[in-house]
Amino acid sequence: MQTTKKKAVKTNSKISQIKSSNRVDFPLLIVILILVALGLVMVLSASSPSALAESADSYAYFKKQAIAIIIGFIGMYVLSKFNYDFYKKFYKIIYILSVLILFLVLLPKPIGVASNGARRWINLGMQIQPSEITKLGLIIWVAGYYSDPKNKIEGLWGACLKPVIAVLIPIAILYFVQNHLSAGIVIAGITAIMIVMSGCQLKYIAQLLGLGIVGVAAVFPFIQNKLAGGFRGGRVSAWLNPWENPTGTAYQTIQGLYAIGSGGLFGVGLGESKQKYLYIPEAHNDFIFAIIAEELGFIGCAIVLALFGALIVRGVVIAIRSKDTFGSLIAIGITSLIAIQVILNIAVVTNSIPNTGISLPFFSYGGSSMVILLASMGVLLNISKTAKKV
Repeated sequence: MQTTKKKAVKTNSKISQIKSSNRVDFPLLIVILILVALGLVMVLSASSPSALAESADSYAYFKKQAIAIIIGFIGMYVLSKFNYDFYKKFYKIIYILSVLILFLVLLPKPIGVASNGARRWINLGMQIQPSEITKLGLIIWVAGYYSDPKNKIEGLWGACLKPVIAVLIPIAILYFVQNHLSAGIVIAGITAIMIVMSGCQLKYIAQLLGLGIVGVAAVFPFIQNKLAGGFRGGRVSAWLNPWENPTGTAYQTIQGLYAIGSGGLFGVGLGESKQKYLYIPEAHNDFIFAIIAEELGFIGCAIVLALFGALIVRGVVIAIRSKDTFGSLIAIGITSLIAIQVILNIAVVTNSIPNTGISLPFFSYGGSSMVILLASMGVLLNISKTAKKV
């Protein structure tokens, strides 16, 4: 009789484990769906004048974004079912592929695509930014490095310097090969957060910061002219004194500020933006938050920020409650990716920092970024299955 009861208890325990392992974090999933839906609506609103002027089809960008979202949802669903433990076995290979893929932009046309003095895209039927794949790949690598018992996570070298040097390699490629400093900044920020959350001792982090300051001071004379000249120098000047060149480099920033100011508390109404009528260049891209502010006002912006806040909170909760270090660090890395891009994008649009060319997750137009972003959400949802529920 007792043996039968024990078997029943074990069976019930296994059934409960199976049930809990098949439940994704529904609050997170709902927030993702709302953000994607709002983003698609805003892309339609912000892009219609540009699309009509370029292709005589005001739905052109909307259709492409919708297709990317469908592909992204398929990827999200598949990866939400795919056990994230698999990535740990191949995290070193994922790192190598994440670095090598950055060189694909150097291939001749029609694969390699150059635009506005930068080579950041490859054409595989649709334009893809390899850097978006690299971001996710490096998150997996850093998580794998700190959770691999074979690695000696001790001393300044093992705890900080080794992973930092490994991440600096793709950042250097992004800067010198693709002229894509903004992606490098995002990757650096994600890595810094993941190192801190890995449990690295503060003394090693302090030593790393000291070495970083010395290193920047050492190389600054060599890169000063490159940073001061060209379009980056112009962006810094436009940030510091936007009204000195209102029709030049600062034009987009000023038009974005006009849009934000016009929105007021409740906005001018969905679809009623005036600045999207070719005043803000490519309003559906990096400056879509300005259109949100104009059409939906302060209240609309607050709702969008609240949704991002909810996503970030759920991501942190999943990271804290993950069953292992690997899942926890991946979760915090993906959450940091969203948080950093949201902060930088809104800071640019409000002229709080120089223009960096960072897109607003789920809102800015871009097929490859949307697909990779939703795929990342699939990985996060998969981690949530084995995390303790709240």
